[in-house]
Amino acid sequence: MSEDFSPKPKKWLAIGVVGLTISFVGFFVDTQLAVWSYLIGLIFITSIAVGMLFLVMIHHIFDAEWSVIVRRQAEHYISALPYMGFLFIPLFIITYMGKDQGVLWLWMNQDAPLHGHGTVSTDILYQKKTWWLSETFFWFRAVFCFAVWTYFARAFRKNSFTQDEDGSPNHTFSSRKHAAAGLILVALTWTSAAFDWIMGLEYHWFSTMFGVWIFASAMRAALAVMLLTCAFLVAKGPLKGILNTKHLHDVATLAFAFTVFWAYITFSQYFLIWNANIPEETFWFNDREQGIWWPISMILIFGYFLFPFLYMLQFPLKTNFKSMTFMATWLLCMNLLDVFFNILPSLKDSHGEPFQLFSSFHNIIWYISGVAGAGGVLLWAYWSSFLKTKIIPIRDPRIQDCLNHNH
Repeated sequence: MSEDFSPKPKKWLAIGVVGLTISFVGFFVDTQLAVWSYLIGLIFITSIAVGMLFLVMIHHIFDAEWSVIVRRQAEHYISALPYMGFLFIPLFIITYMGKDQGVLWLWMNQDAPLHGHGTVSTDILYQKKTWWLSETFFWFRAVFCFAVWTYFARAFRKNSFTQDEDGSPNHTFSSRKHAAAGLILVALTWTSAAFDWIMGLEYHWFSTMFGVWIFASAMRAALAVMLLTCAFLVAKGPLKGILNTKHLHDVATLAFAFTVFWAYITFSQYFLIWNANIPEETFWFNDREQGIWWPISMILIFGYFLFPFLYMLQFPLKTNFKSMTFMATWLLCMNLLDVFFNILPSLKDSHGEPFQLFSSFHNIIWYISGVAGAGGVLLWAYWSSFLKTKIIPIRDPRIQDCLNHNH
């Protein structure tokens, strides 16, 4: 490791605390928008951690050799999952404090008026979904989701770090078994979280593709962060001479694959809803064709799919750390914009129109604080874990094959 390289986890924790503090102040200044921005930031950052968990499980289920070094970085990121659960608690508190105003999930306020449709309690669509839209069941699902993610994150980390000490292959076998079960349970719980936290904001709307979309979104975010992490650690010294351009190419190829997959899922969702032409589905896209959301939707088509697709088709760019640092940064920004696109228009103004992204300049404060708060905690968890373990899984059965990758 380079002598000049000295991670400072507390710096990132300080950034997280500042972001969270601003968000909490916003709860009393501009309650609704601050809460929605906080939710956006929490979902965006949690998706990165959950995507990293998927990467760890995919590594083990395929017994991959090339990704052993990369997997160790993902193991550091998934240490943040329990903290993401803790950061979900303010949403529980603020929801009940502002239940009468319908601050977040409107269906939790039975007396909330619907524009031209009575109240929530008299809404036939709500009545047909009460088996799922139960407050007790909602919060139980949230706790269960974080419990499942935390359990698997802890299991994989324990197996990997303990193997550094004793070298037993039993830890690899244990991780493989956990991955077989985890791929199913994490996929189901992540889908449940998407239904509850995002789709539940407009409970009239439903989409059978949404669970797959949030999976693709999480993987793209995680792979972008992984590319940035690898490039940074190579540039700063810890992985210089260890992680080579072939490793980078393989991570970039995965990012390319999920770019195509995301586009396929996003198009399929739009096409199925357009083709069926059911009012309970089409209104969601109609809202996102108004005001600033229309050009944003075009930006996502060309900026989040076409440009990355054409860029990463080129082999030389996928093997260059600088070019992939640019693309990873681009993907992460587009991913955040996509989260805004999927969530914020669900917030309606007094006339029932979708909220516009830049309706006021000071709104940017809440947008930034929501992401910075959870993001600072994620990076604090990563660097704290990074300093406590070996740089690479030195006694993993596949480590030699990984180090010789490209030879």
